[in-house]
Amino acid sequence: MKSDTIKENKDFRKMYYCAKSKASPTLVTYVMKNRRGETRYGITSGKKIGNAVSRNRARRIIRAAFACLECRLCGNFDIVFVARTKTTTVKMQQVLRDMEKQLKDLGAIK
Repeated sequence: MKSDTIKENKDFRKMYYCAKSKASPTLVTYVMKNRRGETRYGITSGKKIGNAVSRNRARRIIRAAFACLECRLCGNFDIVFVARTKTTTVKMQQVLRDMEKQLKDLGAIK
């Protein structure tokens, strides 16, 4: 199952204000149920992360970790991942562990 992406600023802002969230040193995850019939996800990495190369690396790591967990999602969710400074220095497996724990805590995967 291939997920669609969240691109609109209004969707990101809605997630920040209305969704449930969990944070770790490497990642912040926002999850909210939707009625679209599909799962959507978005990834943000602010200027605090570093230069463009670092921000792109952080997004790549998060995208790879989410691809591993995508088939385990139960239901239709909007999910936003926010990269943190530490995301660029750790391996994808660490981000995957944090993401899996956060998605379990938020009820997106069993």
